[in-house]
Amino acid sequence: MQYRSLGDTGVQVSNVCLGTMMFGGVNNADHDDCVSIIHTALDAGVNFVDTADVYSQGESEEIVGKALRGRRDDVVLATKFQGAMGDERNRRGASRRWIVAEVENSLRRLGTDHIDLYQLHRPNPDTNIEETLGALTDLVRQGKVLYVGHSAFQASQLVEAQWAARERGLVRPVSEQLSYSLLVRTPEVDVLPTALRHHVSVICYSPLAGGWLSGKWRKDAEPPTPSTGRGAIGFFSRRYDLDDPHNAAKLDAADALGRLADDSGLTLVELAIAFNVNHPGVTSAIIGPRTMDQLTSQLPAADITLTDEILDSIDLIVPPGTTPNPFDSAYVNPALTPGALRP
Repeated sequence: MQYRSLGDTGVQVSNVCLGTMMFGGVNNADHDDCVSIIHTALDAGVNFVDTADVYSQGESEEIVGKALRGRRDDVVLATKFQGAMGDERNRRGASRRWIVAEVENSLRRLGTDHIDLYQLHRPNPDTNIEETLGALTDLVRQGKVLYVGHSAFQASQLVEAQWAARERGLVRPVSEQLSYSLLVRTPEVDVLPTALRHHVSVICYSPLAGGWLSGKWRKDAEPPTPSTGRGAIGFFSRRYDLDDPHNAAKLDAADALGRLADDSGLTLVELAIAFNVNHPGVTSAIIGPRTMDQLTSQLPAADITLTDEILDSIDLIVPPGTTPNPFDSAYVNPALTPGALRP
């Protein structure tokens, strides 16, 4: 396991972060099994754990809290806010009102008195970033939160947050969490270099591209049918419909990457995660196992260094800065919607 600084804070985090979105709810409802997976990751050297309030509507945070009893001080604990936590319209978002309420809920579920990294889960165009950072600044001063970050920000939004923090004397975000993989390389165009310039850590989620880089999506194999997790949800099923020409192109790329992994003596899982952690602008790649087998297949990637020859071959399959299916980028800037582009 390798360790890197979280932004320029001096806090050291493992280059593989354990994501817990698959714990609880319809994914893995066995709390004891989830706790065992977390303990195995910690025993392997992972010291960075990421969750969110909306993961199984708080159940994931509760599982993490159980797992960290007696081990809390050894872990850099990250969670997120912004998603809907109920039908009432103010139980979501990035307002001061919601932040100061929801942080207490997350602290209770996690069984801790502070959150190491508290992250805005998605940009919130209805809320001024200064209000959000102002509320987070108060939480830092109260000791309930140590550092703050954000997720799915465009480069301009990242810079705006840095500017607001500097000009208004507010807490500065130290991290950006984004979707980045061999099949989602658009962050290389602007977000990754911008984060590097501003000393903002990049934490990558979905390095296996929603399962496309698990090794199961090959041209000579029957396409898997996702029965649990995001693939089973209608909104995300667009990622798996092979009648979509974008996904057909993605299958071509996944198959070629699988052959490259085979030729390199790696599994495709190892190649995919190693690609993330080998990028100079990436601090940590989030792995999100649902089972112990998935965890043990992913952990070895933390110590793999890809050669220039392998990286050149990857670039021939998926050129830098490109994404076969734009939908996989997870967040579409509202400024690019038809309503914003037309009078």
